[in-house]
Amino acid sequence: MAARTTSRPARSKATARPPRRRRVLKVDHHRRWRPRSRKGGRCGYTLDGKTCTRSGAHYCEPRADRVVAFFAELLVHPAGAWANHAFVLAPWQEHEIIRPLFGEVIFSEQWGRYVRRYSRATIVMARKNGKSALLSGILLYLLCGDGEESAEVYGAAATTRQAGKVFEPAVKMVKKSPVLAARLQHIKNARRLVDEHSGSHYEVIPADADTELGHNPHGFVLDEVLSQRDDGLWKAMRTAAGARAQALMLAITTETSDGTSFGAEFIDEADRVMEDPARAPHHFAYVRKMPRTVEELERLWRLFPARPELPVSCDPWDERNWAWPNPGLGQFLSITSLREEAEEARASLSAENGFRQFRLNQRVSQVTRWLSMDLWDANAREIAPTPSWARERLAGERCWGGLDLSSKLDLTAWALLFTDGSVLWRFWAPESVAGVLDEHTGGKFSEWARDGWITLTDGDVIDYDRIYADVDDDHDTFVITDVTYDKWTGEPVRQEIEKQTGLTLVESNTTYDRMTPPMKEFEKRLKAREYGHFGNPVARWMADSVQKKSPRDDPDRLRPVKPDRDKSGVRIDGIPALLFAQDGAMRGRPVESVYETRGLATVGGEAE
Repeated sequence: MAARTTSRPARSKATARPPRRRRVLKVDHHRRWRPRSRKGGRCGYTLDGKTCTRSGAHYCEPRADRVVAFFAELLVHPAGAWANHAFVLAPWQEHEIIRPLFGEVIFSEQWGRYVRRYSRATIVMARKNGKSALLSGILLYLLCGDGEESAEVYGAAATTRQAGKVFEPAVKMVKKSPVLAARLQHIKNARRLVDEHSGSHYEVIPADADTELGHNPHGFVLDEVLSQRDDGLWKAMRTAAGARAQALMLAITTETSDGTSFGAEFIDEADRVMEDPARAPHHFAYVRKMPRTVEELERLWRLFPARPELPVSCDPWDERNWAWPNPGLGQFLSITSLREEAEEARASLSAENGFRQFRLNQRVSQVTRWLSMDLWDANAREIAPTPSWARERLAGERCWGGLDLSSKLDLTAWALLFTDGSVLWRFWAPESVAGVLDEHTGGKFSEWARDGWITLTDGDVIDYDRIYADVDDDHDTFVITDVTYDKWTGEPVRQEIEKQTGLTLVESNTTYDRMTPPMKEFEKRLKAREYGHFGNPVARWMADSVQKKSPRDDPDRLRPVKPDRDKSGVRIDGIPALLFAQDGAMRGRPVESVYETRGLATVGGEAE
């Protein structure tokens, strides 16, 4: 197919560049992570004499230039301090959102050309950072600047009024741009912008997905995901976009206060993708949240080294920490206004919660994600090709066991923690759950079972005889000191395991008192790279899903939170099992001698 050549959009005479100094953000877009795909020949996309000569999955600079020029030369800021000034993107808007979102491309064998790599985007940041204007500009580009015939572009939110907060700035932009005003027609009663030139339209739709299943969207924006009751609208629009070559589904939101909501699940997934882009190469994630814990702060320092706007602590009142969740601070958001709100928030718990959620983009909830996957992956040591590979190497070694039993209708986990930090797992589940969990893992659950990482037993219930036999086999293979188990679910199984193996089983539970010590120890050893899980894929899936909970008045106490199995489709059983084993290992330590910390007391002074 011939290389595509395009020209820069005509400049609107109504625009004027605001007289401001812009912070230089140095970004090498060609070094961004991308799939290692070499499909496709020379790109050849040309804009204003600049031609992209790259091939395979790459960053196409002329394509990104086109979108940046669309904003600067056709659009104006619709309101606020920058009203009527040319929409020259701020450095963070241009280099961290627009250029990667529209410049990253892959070759599509279906369409025979290069298309945008990202079909989904999630932007999570605090309020009043210019998101409505940015979204309006993106929607207008998709409507009339993207070269898509008969493009259908939609905006939605929990209420039509909320969706109008993005549509109305777009209408103002059109009216203030002679070029767009001459091309687009505003149908006020229908809340619709129409481009008769390409047969395209942009309109606001209600949040009721059941009545909106006839769409073929080229672009869709869901504003404030935290307000959505469920994923019905998102799924309806996501599945309707398959007929477009490069449809873009974009969601933008502030953090939620409900850790079990659809919004929380949506935000957590974006957070994981930001941490590990290979998890979903089609998903663009821009997440800016003020860390609540030292662990979250250290994670940011690892993911974004040497960024000057990174938080320096977890103190919500330290102004040095405000820029990260508020990238528009000083441009769209007044620092004076933020200071005033902070002073009010100090005097009221409810005001503090609002300040943390909407100004610092923190989840005001006792439940948060626990483990950073970059640290988890750093503790692999070696990647085991098969489940038996590590078992053979550890035969005869001393270890502690942990057993987390589910109901007989679901998954059960067994973990062994060795003296050198190596960890082995066994997982059992009735074959009836495989189909359900395949839906939530992209078919990986059955793959793990075929490869031997999970043992599926016939029927709808777990075969406990198989569990007893496997535990007995491990007892013969390793030197198991003792086994810690959850007393709330495991008494009959405990009796049978002790009877068949002679192992000592110690009861525990997942309360704050029992879980805080092993979880703290686990965090410490994980940071020190003292574990070796050998890349167990099932355990990684669970580690990526586990959340922690702390009492509101004592954040240092911890316990893992098990998900709603029916709603979430995730499992974490392998992590509590490991924590039980860690608990046993801590009990097995020799008591620290007072002389190790105080020294030897002697008459007349201290020993040398």
